[in-house]
Amino acid sequence: MQTIDNYNFSGKKVIVRVDFNVPLNDKFQVTDNTRIRGALLTINKIMGDGGSAVLMSHLGRPKTGPEDKFSLKHVVPELSKLLNKEVQFADDCIGAATLAKKQNLKPGEVLILENLRFYKEETKGDVEFSKKLAEGVDVYVNDAFGTAHRAHASTTIIADFFPEKNKMFGFLINSELKSMDKLIHESENPFTAIMGGAKVSDKIEVINNLLPRIDNLLIGGGMTYTFIKARGGKIGNSLCEEDKLELALSIIEKAKTHNVKLYLPVDAINADKFDAEAKVSLSKTDETPDGWMGLDIGEETIKLYSEVIQNSKTILWNGPMGVFEMEKFSKGTSRVAQAIASATSKGAFSLIGGGDSVAAINKNKLADKVSYVSTGGGAMLEYMEGKELPGIKAIRG
Repeated sequence: MQTIDNYNFSGKKVIVRVDFNVPLNDKFQVTDNTRIRGALLTINKIMGDGGSAVLMSHLGRPKTGPEDKFSLKHVVPELSKLLNKEVQFADDCIGAATLAKKQNLKPGEVLILENLRFYKEETKGDVEFSKKLAEGVDVYVNDAFGTAHRAHASTTIIADFFPEKNKMFGFLINSELKSMDKLIHESENPFTAIMGGAKVSDKIEVINNLLPRIDNLLIGGGMTYTFIKARGGKIGNSLCEEDKLELALSIIEKAKTHNVKLYLPVDAINADKFDAEAKVSLSKTDETPDGWMGLDIGEETIKLYSEVIQNSKTILWNGPMGVFEMEKFSKGTSRVAQAIASATSKGAFSLIGGGDSVAAINKNKLADKVSYVSTGGGAMLEYMEGKELPGIKAIRG
């Protein structure tokens, strides 16, 4: 398999699948450039060798073709600033005009193509569309881990149009795979997995795959209350997957079978409505008053979870402890982030993945205080579940 660090891009035109699916504000400015920064090493290597980079990505979920709010032209100013050079833009990702722009690229220049998902052929993995994307370039680099679990045209099918020696992963995917392989195959004990978010059903496969490997499983977020109700607790108006109560009980039993300590929040910050300005109250997690809903973990839980995290050698975190986007209910998530950073400073290996967990790490300015921050939520979970990712297989074989 070809590797990017051993490849000389001099005189080559390189098409790179990046993940520039970044949040924009109402002025179409990038509000979190983590994913763009993640691609810089690869882009700079290509330019530094004397190659030219053609970047392709999706942005958002356009329904019926081009929509201005999903145009990748909005990302150009941020990338230009980060690269400290003018980045060119093609207002289509295929077609004669775009092909001409590719062919006219000079060594050291960078071109961004318009949103791939303006074409339904992208998500369908259309062969002809893939062939058009591959036109006018010499090398294919996939550096978009966040979409590696999709068999899309730009992540998987396009690889068929390049010989083995001219297709490879970028630095970002390489570092993602190295970090996850370390977690799965070389983890030190105690190994603690922290699973948050709304639904048990979203995390069941990864939990099942991790149970034989981990020592502690800390549960947080909305999924807490499916477990609490399954055990006969009182949850008020808290979020609950009624059809997953048996599943929650089976996870509790499997954890016992594997000698995994499963921790559920013991106390919670409740709200009288799902609102940033809601009234708040504190209760035991299994004694939520009628008409109230649990939106964050309480102080006792923070202390308990922090202690477990601090005593861990390997840590995986995916999903917030509460409704992190509302300031009143963000404390639990922030304190977990701080505990992970503290454990890392004492030698633990920590891997963070999933949008809200990454946002919490960034908000608390702790990205450089943990071992690795993954750019791929869904892809990371599927890799952790033991699934084969189409975008990885297309190059790794």
